[in-house]
Amino acid sequence: MTDYSAYSTPYEVLGEQKIRELTSAFYDIMDSLPEAAGIRAMHKADLNPMRERLAEYLIGWLGGPQIYAEKYGSVCMTGPHKGYAIGESERDQWLLCMHKALETVEVEPQLREMLKEPLFAIADMVRNR
Repeated sequence: MTDYSAYSTPYEVLGEQKIRELTSAFYDIMDSLPEAAGIRAMHKADLNPMRERLAEYLIGWLGGPQIYAEKYGSVCMTGPHKGYAIGESERDQWLLCMHKALETVEVEPQLREMLKEPLFAIADMVRNR
């Protein structure tokens, strides 16, 4: 088990490559999981651009370089999602995929638990219904 007191941010624990693996796993899971069909339908067939965007966002959100902010300006996620009907079901589908992705890329259980509430907060923030 990792001693997290030696790290300032989750980014320092995971690193950029692991975060990119996480976002890739997230979209693979979303693409194949029947329970995530609702959010999968909101995306284009090619998920690669979204893999990159989510990776850039999470890298900054987890305490790394602010790649997303430098490219797109705002890091507020409500704007990019305003054209989609997102309620509790869609939020929960997103969280299901993210939690499965965290397990898939073998993020340690302690860190997964630490990220649970903040991930819920960002997923809940984009709800608009």
